[in-house]
Amino acid sequence: MISMTIDRAALSDFLRRSRDRVRPQDVGLPLGPRRRTPGLRREEVAQLAGMSADYYIRLEQGRGPQPSPEMLAALARALRLSDDERDHLHLLAGRRPPAGRTSGDHVSPGLLHLLDQLPATPAQIVGDLGDVLAQNAMAEALLGGVCTVSEHGRNIIWRWFTDPAQRAAYPADEHDYYSRLHVADLRASFGRRAGDPAATRLVERLKGASEEFGTLWELHEVAVRRATRMRVLHPLIGPVDLDCQALLAPEGDQRVILYTPPVGSDTAERLALLKVVGTGQFETVG
Repeated sequence: MISMTIDRAALSDFLRRSRDRVRPQDVGLPLGPRRRTPGLRREEVAQLAGMSADYYIRLEQGRGPQPSPEMLAALARALRLSDDERDHLHLLAGRRPPAGRTSGDHVSPGLLHLLDQLPATPAQIVGDLGDVLAQNAMAEALLGGVCTVSEHGRNIIWRWFTDPAQRAAYPADEHDYYSRLHVADLRASFGRRAGDPAATRLVERLKGASEEFGTLWELHEVAVRRATRMRVLHPLIGPVDLDCQALLAPEGDQRVILYTPPVGSDTAERLALLKVVGTGQFETVG
């Protein structure tokens, strides 16, 4: 359990204002003839959350112990909080927010439309466990098609540690760097997912298939991959330097990765040539 600093003043204010926004009839309580507050009374919030009135009153007054995640979940239900409001409540109380809904393999039409609007820029949509979910024509031309036959066939991390052809597209002296980058990013996702079966299955399978992965996993390095520089050894246009920028989708389990030319490089001209050549004459890695 992660414990952070509780912001008692902000927590008190948020509880009070959230309580004022809930109408009694919304939670099955009678209005009553003597109700002075437009929302719920403190005692009613306590009743709905299954806690003592004294405990809740102390929370709203900025006193008392740090509430547990279970108590915060009960308050979120009693106050009819949205997912964003629930997460905010946990952070104010010094607790890690619970895992929210994930997009899974479903890519929203808006993100797919974004890929189509980038005809000259390679772009992919990648899940937080390394699954390539979608890519535009330029990404396919640059990085090759993605196999989706087997469960882990489209997974970048799985292919990096099990398929020598994947590494052949990158300079040999950078392989160790990419290995640690992949593992540290997966470790961050594994921690966020907290026991998710898909994450556990991928890690266990990687441990069984790659001694290198197992060794790096034991180092417990954590680093979300946001912006990196990479070099691709392309069979048609030669070495290509790229800046990789990851843009997170709101749910957090998908990211849009843009591959753009570094300032001062000839990558833009090489990508323009690749766009003319197309994707049908070669097969590289995903």
